[in-house]
Amino acid sequence: MINKEDITAYIPQRPPIVMISRLLEAGDKNIRTGFDIAADNVFVEDGRLMPPGLVENIAQTAAARIGYLAKLNNVPVPLGFIGAIQNLEVLELPAAGSSVETEIVIEHEVFNATVVHGAVRQDGKILAQCDMKIFVSQTK
Repeated sequence: MINKEDITAYIPQRPPIVMISRLLEAGDKNIRTGFDIAADNVFVEDGRLMPPGLVENIAQTAAARIGYLAKLNNVPVPLGFIGAIQNLEVLELPAAGSSVETEIVIEHEVFNATVVHGAVRQDGKILAQCDMKIFVSQTK
């Protein structure tokens, strides 16, 4: 498991926009992260993590997969860009002070484009999910 101090080695974001706390599982076609929601998080309003924070959490989970695989292969971590978000469902907003787990599963990979399905869960219950198209830069 990779904790918050080490997670920034795998993603381009830096505080205060780091939206994952630890890497729980990483595979060729999926990754799972944990996120501890601080009360002072930039995406928290009225004690709840707002939808943009949930989307950013999914995007950073996808970025962590790319970064993790790059580190395993001893190559520089590439930058990724969100190309599209589809089928976004926000069912519930998690409370500040709680933790969520996010998993992305690779649906398709073609050249530098990856389509993932991401889901944010708390205690096994889906809070938010979407499909995301991500483009990975070929140069750093």
